[in-house]
Amino acid sequence: MSAQRLCLRWRCLKGALATLLSTVLLGCGSSVPLTAGVPASAPAAVTVAPQVDTAIAVLPARGKSRWMPAAWSDLPGFEQDALFEAWNAWLKSCERPGAAFAALCPELRQLSIGDASEQRAWMQERLQPFRVEPIDNGSDNGLLTAYFEPEFVARREPGGGFESPLYKLPAAVVPGKPWFSRRDMDTVAAAQVALRGQALLYLADPVDALLLQIQGSGRLRVTEPDGHTRRVRLAFAGHNGQPYQSVGRWLLERGELRDASWPGIRAWLAQNPQRLQELLWQNPRVVFFKEEPLSDFDAGFGPRGAQGVPLTPGRSIAVDPESIPYGTPVWLSSQGASVSLNRLVLAQDTGSAITGALRADYFVGWGVAAGELAGRLKQPLRMWVLWPKPTR
Repeated sequence: MSAQRLCLRWRCLKGALATLLSTVLLGCGSSVPLTAGVPASAPAAVTVAPQVDTAIAVLPARGKSRWMPAAWSDLPGFEQDALFEAWNAWLKSCERPGAAFAALCPELRQLSIGDASEQRAWMQERLQPFRVEPIDNGSDNGLLTAYFEPEFVARREPGGGFESPLYKLPAAVVPGKPWFSRRDMDTVAAAQVALRGQALLYLADPVDALLLQIQGSGRLRVTEPDGHTRRVRLAFAGHNGQPYQSVGRWLLERGELRDASWPGIRAWLAQNPQRLQELLWQNPRVVFFKEEPLSDFDAGFGPRGAQGVPLTPGRSIAVDPESIPYGTPVWLSSQGASVSLNRLVLAQDTGSAITGALRADYFVGWGVAAGELAGRLKQPLRMWVLWPKPTR
């Protein structure tokens, strides 16, 4: 066993003994023995979690959030999480770390081959949990939704039923300034002139194009003009500066349906095909893309999030960066009809609808099953940021 691992185990033993002697600690506590991140089958020993150090102050407000110091024992399921899954996402954040976490990345890399008890001990030694609360004294329960990477068939050129274009970013679009709306792009001659030659690919279903724009990226199997096919990824490149409007919410408010999931929306369209354009125009925002190759290696990861690193299914979330900086490890707790989650995740992305202190979008991967989960996940949320302790 390496000297670093021996040191970690000795620190954990000292932390547990000191806690039993009623010494207030912020070091690492003892943990239930784990094997590959799965709780051992033997009866678990009583764990001793460090309490809140009264010397740790509430951190200054960040955006719409404040961070309140918490004990590790406050984190639901902390002893049971399969940390090695999150470690891979954390190492991705170390490719572009924020200033607060850069110094920890060498230790993170060394612990990538450690077991869960060593990783847990290191976290308790080096990090302090803070409960995220809304600064306006709102509800302690936030909102968790999910997003995914759609997979579609596309063609490089229009024809054969593939008539719905996906555009690259036009040169005339200026970030932060409104450009032509979705309706304008379909009806205004000047907009159509500006979009001439800007189509990257074509889909068969305009609703699929809308869905891909809402998710912000997608995997496509493209048929080229010579007949051969290849896989590509379309990644977010910008948008037209128009506000995002939910077509599902529009249908709900009009009493058109009760199920605003994508299957519900498609079922409504099957009964009202003549209203397709009316539905699409309810969301004036159009997202533009850039095309990236999708190798077998790249296909094992999600698209790059706003932090600039590939997303990890089940371990990456989109947040409001004014409340939680990119690259921050977050303890997420959410129980609902769709999933029950108590786990370590990394703040690696954002989205136009992700605003406020207690708001997160959970990246669930790609494909049909991921899309079904993303379409129905909407449940309460609690979060704790895990912030580096000051060096002493």
